[in-house]
Amino acid sequence: MKVQRDGRDFKVVVAPDGEGLVSHAGSTLLAQVAEKTGLTGMLSSGLSDLKQRRSGHDQGRVIRDLAVMLADGGDCLGDLGALGDQEPLFGDVASASTAFRLIDRIACNPQGVERLGAAHARARARVWQLTGAPERLTIDLDATLIGSHSEKEGAAGNFKGGYGFHPMLAYADQTSEALAGELRSGNAGANTAADQIKVAEQAIGQIPVEYIENIKLLLRVDCAGASHELLDWCRDGRIEFSVGYELNETMRSAILQIPDNDWVPALDQDGSPRPNGQVCEITASLDLAGWPAGSRVIVRRERAHPGAQLSFTDHDGHRFQAILTDQPGEIAQLERDHRGRARVEDHIRNDKDTGMRNLPFRDFEHNRVWLELVRIAHNLIVWTQRLLLTGELARAEPKRLRYRILHVAARLSFHARTATLRIQANWPWANELTTAFARLRTLPSPAG
Repeated sequence: MKVQRDGRDFKVVVAPDGEGLVSHAGSTLLAQVAEKTGLTGMLSSGLSDLKQRRSGHDQGRVIRDLAVMLADGGDCLGDLGALGDQEPLFGDVASASTAFRLIDRIACNPQGVERLGAAHARARARVWQLTGAPERLTIDLDATLIGSHSEKEGAAGNFKGGYGFHPMLAYADQTSEALAGELRSGNAGANTAADQIKVAEQAIGQIPVEYIENIKLLLRVDCAGASHELLDWCRDGRIEFSVGYELNETMRSAILQIPDNDWVPALDQDGSPRPNGQVCEITASLDLAGWPAGSRVIVRRERAHPGAQLSFTDHDGHRFQAILTDQPGEIAQLERDHRGRARVEDHIRNDKDTGMRNLPFRDFEHNRVWLELVRIAHNLIVWTQRLLLTGELARAEPKRLRYRILHVAARLSFHARTATLRIQANWPWANELTTAFARLRTLPSPAG
């Protein structure tokens, strides 16, 4: 093996005699954010009666360490060793078997997952107190397929010919937080209104009670959300909706009757006119009597990309999409906002890279607990970015954040009752990481 320095090659000699070196130094930010937001303490109090031995590991810290492990890139209980092997940074971390016993007790408790969610919601209230609550919150619902090649409880064949699970998930667009989710069998439908309503109710339950009355809510779903049951539920709860709308033959006929001068330019996400895209409202041309009063249908057309395969609903080289919404406002802005729903797919992809791709247990209830741990890990990353990071790092996806910040190695030295974590001086993000630790020290500790 050879390395280079100043343009010269050096032969490497490996010796196991280093001192003070630690890896995953940046991941301690995640653990400390859990402390500063009160998440660890709230988990401890919420799960206190599940503790079997007075001298055993604190329940909240075990859940915190599991969430940090997932945020750090782990995907099974054995990956807790990445934290346990760094005791100077993370303290006494529970073993994989101890962590499993806690997950088992939560899974066997009828309200176990709900207790995790309740502690999660209280920590969110603390974060919103520190960062400010949104005035408007868009809840994005989506289902995703998770493959499983073993005989796990609840796994089943799905509509794509695979095998596994089909969870329904909810995210908050303005804050990027994971709000709720339900683990479902692989054969569960993407447009099952009862499941959508259940997850949406869980998501609303995650909004801190002190803010819920003053936040305007919007439910955003793809075509799977265009069901009377779901939209009637929205109307009863005074929640606005924006859902995809099916392009059937009736819709196609109405679209083809639109005069060219009725189309107006669509907008990009920054508000500028979209070079390839136009929108038009066709509410007056459709019978929407069965939908909630005030429903509107907005259509977007754009030229298909070269080589794209057109469908029967396409016409004259144009591809069409439609949304059904009850929001007031300019149609170009409403259609642009609906396209922002694509961000939920990024959240799901990132969560699959944060432990959700591998549901590790055989029993269904244990995997439900795991899904809640993934949400906590997701939010630890989001909260760390909002509270401690700026610029590109505040928007970076977990994979990039791990490389630049979380997995950084450092030297831990002790002198005069002070521990100093020394980061490589020429690491490109050394200053950002140092600044994040400085901001962490200024955060007030939770009351009580």
